[in-house]
Amino acid sequence: MTPASQTRAASEPAASPSVLSPDFIRSHSKVRAYVRLADASLEQIGYTEHGERHVTLVSHIAYNVLKRLQHPDRLCELAAIAGFMHDIGNAVNRDHHAQTGAVMSMQLLTEFGMPDEELLTIIAAIGNHHENDGDPVNPVAAAVILADKSDVHRTRVRNPDMIKFDIHDRVNYAVQKSFLDVDADAKMITLRLTIDQDISHVMEYFEIFMTRMLASRKAAKSLGCSFGLEVNGNRLV
Repeated sequence: MTPASQTRAASEPAASPSVLSPDFIRSHSKVRAYVRLADASLEQIGYTEHGERHVTLVSHIAYNVLKRLQHPDRLCELAAIAGFMHDIGNAVNRDHHAQTGAVMSMQLLTEFGMPDEELLTIIAAIGNHHENDGDPVNPVAAAVILADKSDVHRTRVRNPDMIKFDIHDRVNYAVQKSFLDVDADAKMITLRLTIDQDISHVMEYFEIFMTRMLASRKAAKSLGCSFGLEVNGNRLV
């Protein structure tokens, strides 16, 4: 055994568990490397942060969306797994990264021993998470869409100096707080934002994120809920 393989053997579990958990996926060095390198590619072309901070948050939010709507625990875990892996396709190319990421995830999850039915649920969610060419084809996909589109925050901006020139950076940097509220009793999912309007006007948010809001509305509807947007305490949609 070579030194490199000895290092891998020491750092990885001896075998995949019979039921893959979100923690197993989030802590696996290969998955984390895919996430890291995908984000590095996006950094080179000037995109906001899509690294471990983003995918970990999406993972937790996707889990919570289904949990609060009383979906089965295992489905909630699949949403968490899909949320963590949803952006790895950016390591290949930003274009069609959702579909590329689905194929890459299929290879990883097959290697880890995930059953076909669970695997197919996850890759359908990953392949459909992008607002331009995706649909909430199952509850996991809907949860990942909602979680992904709700991550608007200044911590995603890599270079604050760019907010003068780039509307995406400016809008993200203006958001001081974001929270996706799921009211199971009222069947309402609301994205609550606190925006510094000295940095970016609310209309700029709508200018660049309208397709994301429409995707979120469709995802909420597929879960039997309405979707709303609240900015600085005022409900807008």
